[in-house]
Amino acid sequence: MGGGEETKTGEEENQKSSTPFDLNDYTIIKEGEAEILMHTKNEVFYNKTQVNNRDMSVAVLRTFISKRKEEHEAQLSKRTKKAMKASEDHDSGLEAPSGTTASNGKSNGESEKMPHGEEPEAKFRGELKPPRVLEALSATGLRALRYAREVEGIGQVVALDNDKASVEACRRNIKFNGSVASAKVESNLADARVYMLTHPKEFDMVDLDPYGSPSVFLDSAVQSIADGGMLMCTATDMAVLCGGNGEVCYSKYGSYPLRGKYCHEMALRILLACIESHANRYKRYIVPVLSVQMDFYVRVFVRIYTSAGAMKNTPLKLSYVYQCIGCDSFHLQPVGRTVSKNTSVRYLPGFGPVVSQECSDCGKKYNMGGPIWSAPIHDQDWVGSILSDVKSMKDRYPAFDRISAVLTTVSEELPDVPLFLSLHNLGGTLKCTSPSAMVFRSAVINAGYRISGTHVNPLGLKTDAPMDVIWDIMRCWVKNHPVKAQPPEHSGSVILAKEPVLQANFARAVASLSKAQAKKVARFLPNPERHWGPKLRAGRTITSKHASLLGPDIVDGILNNNNNQEQQDEPEPKRKKTQEEEPTSISSS
Repeated sequence: MGGGEETKTGEEENQKSSTPFDLNDYTIIKEGEAEILMHTKNEVFYNKTQVNNRDMSVAVLRTFISKRKEEHEAQLSKRTKKAMKASEDHDSGLEAPSGTTASNGKSNGESEKMPHGEEPEAKFRGELKPPRVLEALSATGLRALRYAREVEGIGQVVALDNDKASVEACRRNIKFNGSVASAKVESNLADARVYMLTHPKEFDMVDLDPYGSPSVFLDSAVQSIADGGMLMCTATDMAVLCGGNGEVCYSKYGSYPLRGKYCHEMALRILLACIESHANRYKRYIVPVLSVQMDFYVRVFVRIYTSAGAMKNTPLKLSYVYQCIGCDSFHLQPVGRTVSKNTSVRYLPGFGPVVSQECSDCGKKYNMGGPIWSAPIHDQDWVGSILSDVKSMKDRYPAFDRISAVLTTVSEELPDVPLFLSLHNLGGTLKCTSPSAMVFRSAVINAGYRISGTHVNPLGLKTDAPMDVIWDIMRCWVKNHPVKAQPPEHSGSVILAKEPVLQANFARAVASLSKAQAKKVARFLPNPERHWGPKLRAGRTITSKHASLLGPDIVDGILNNNNNQEQQDEPEPKRKKTQEEEPTSISSS
């Protein structure tokens, strides 16, 4: 350990003593209260689009610090009261049998009371230490700098990267951001997996935002987080998580995805199930506080606790998904169940199958996916706190409009309903005109069920109504809005051939519009500019084929700059040299 520390400090001294850089070679990028220097070459990864991700992370971290403080104070109060009660019981126990007084005129109980009364306060008086934060894949260090400069009450922020150019850039940016950043942020050249494994339970918050899949970092990440700490994790490999390469998803995350309209929410739930499986190996479990799908990625915020007993509940939180290949019907199969008898609880395999070989609605086969996290993916108390905090500090969030819209929609989701239906898909299966969201919501509410939107899809609807009720509502809708006859083997024809058991009531229900919709609050915003998406991996040479990622104007500008630099740097000296050498050779001859 001592040799490693000496090596690290030596590396830091070498970095600090490096030659000063020329500001003309860099572009200053400001986001929030942090500023970074970006080199004109694509040496260190930076994506402007991730401002939504960073803003959301700052908001969650602020709430985490306040909640952590509340929990600590509540625990402190509880322990103090418990200790005081124990001391009082001890005093009364001593007083009763003896009844004698000590030489100073006080009873034995009273003389013993002071030390017992002071003990809990002395033991638990220690203040809560500021949370330590680890940004495992820092690149430019922008995220770490924003945490240090914008979040009050934060402690040390450790920024890691295993790329020398990135660490140099991060250290340069730390100096550029002044004394506050220099005092709180440190940058290390290290493999994040090794670093997290060698620092178990040392960090209160770990941020994973890799280029692609986070799966290789999860095992070490869940071990490096202190009990009650938080893991923030991003996955950008959406093609894999959404069913484009199911076998790859299974190898990385241990779940098989399905290509339904709900695939982005399923991606969230696959990631949560994967984190839970890694945590379980170390007698730990997760509690999601916020899980969002934004832009081209999914982002989850989970707290991690240690408890061998609570870990046994994991199978109750996981389910397999059966998706009909002919219609939109899907069903969940829980992995486990419990049986309670008196005070004992037995954990047993889940009952199954929940479906027959053929779909009861259209007669087609099922695809099976999962297992996925089927428990709530948000904590609505947290979501409310985060949203109110964001609104109270509107000017401090560059992407306020977007993150407040996402949080507003999340706050109105049904927390206990996994996945969702798409109105357009229901209409497409029956080849009918789709009812409006308000009309369909009213029918579901009038049938006695709950329904809400989802932040993942503007047309998505979460409901606890079973699929036979959904299809009965659609059958009643088609009776009022007839469709052209389809081939009898078509899924829609099979569904419509059955008479509805439930007579749908399409009269407008009071709760058919959410509070945000009633107030006309924006919930789904367009991208602020073109080519708002993933960017090229750092170190790759930018060519004309990257126009779809970066935009043709940006690519042309970079290529022109590179051509100009090549003409200025290389050809001119060579030409001068040959011109000087030619007369010399002639004179010598």
